[in-house]
Amino acid sequence: MVFQKAPETLFWQTPARCAGSFDAFCRGRLKLIDQTLLPARLKYIECRRQEDVWDAIKKLCVRGAPAIGIAAAYGVCVGLQPLFAGGKVPPKKLFYRQLEKVTAYLATSRPTAVNLFWALDRMKECAARLKEEKAADVAAALLDEARAIHEEDRVLCRRIGAHGQKLLKKNSSVLTHCNAGGLATADYGTALGVFYAAQEAGKNIRVYADETRPLLQGARLTAWELRQHGIDVTLICDSMAAMLMRQKKIDAVVVGADRIAANGDTANKIGTYSAAVCAKAHRVPFYIAAPFSTFDLSLKDGSLIPIEQRDPEEIRRGFGRQTAPDGIKIYNPAFDVTPAELITGIITEEGVISPVNTRAIRRMFPQCRTTPRR
Repeated sequence: MVFQKAPETLFWQTPARCAGSFDAFCRGRLKLIDQTLLPARLKYIECRRQEDVWDAIKKLCVRGAPAIGIAAAYGVCVGLQPLFAGGKVPPKKLFYRQLEKVTAYLATSRPTAVNLFWALDRMKECAARLKEEKAADVAAALLDEARAIHEEDRVLCRRIGAHGQKLLKKNSSVLTHCNAGGLATADYGTALGVFYAAQEAGKNIRVYADETRPLLQGARLTAWELRQHGIDVTLICDSMAAMLMRQKKIDAVVVGADRIAANGDTANKIGTYSAAVCAKAHRVPFYIAAPFSTFDLSLKDGSLIPIEQRDPEEIRRGFGRQTAPDGIKIYNPAFDVTPAELITGIITEEGVISPVNTRAIRRMFPQCRTTPRR
């Protein structure tokens, strides 16, 4: 099977004729799929203001750690565009002051996915290298940097898939949780990229997708995406995974990640930890698939990873229907942390880290940054 081209999760749209990167910066717009409407409706929304980008990230119109980072990088360009309205070029001091405001604002959208901060830091570092240049040239370079982040993710995901598929045998049945496919990345996915690569290698795999409560990313997004690409997929409730493992219907678990601490503790969508515990109990290998940008070596372990708390109404009135009493207390963390000792291996663009510990991660990524992140 050859991987089919899926709809672009997000992209920088420019008019048919643009005279170089600066023109594309001034006249372009960030467009992205509104993933809250899937699978019933495929709709793109256009982000014309930095507030539009912030809302898209916060409200999960765009989600998945790599895709959030890419959207934030383009969001920097969106936030700087008003300075160039009417063809004027702002003073450099004003330009850099606005850059700080935009990046600080976008950083408040979601706290857990480290790719958001990684991408914003990279955009600021790009601008810092060009402080002697004109504001117009820096703006053009920032759009080029955002495009580079976008394209690099495409390449990294393919490499993750190539490394990961070697861990799966022919006719394997694999469990995944949440969505770590093309909708969460540039176009191929991390965890789902492993499945696509395995299918391309003729391994004829089957995938069980947890529905992923409370927002059903597995049901709405992963099942939709896998079916689009001809993967044999079966949707299950989150609570069914342990029974399937006991029945020996699961050969491996592969999930994505939103932030990985220095020792390998991994934050991912709530429910991932439960899947890891069940996998350990049933001797099923449990893999994380994630790029270098998802590692945060400034955090010694997972206890330091900030966990986003979301609106209780997502549980009380999920998708507009009341399913819990008014006034009931609700605890709604978006993520949990899986300890490194439960992870068989972390599949990266450079290879598989196993065993998962600080030393192995440092050996795989000797260039890992240790500067503090938010």
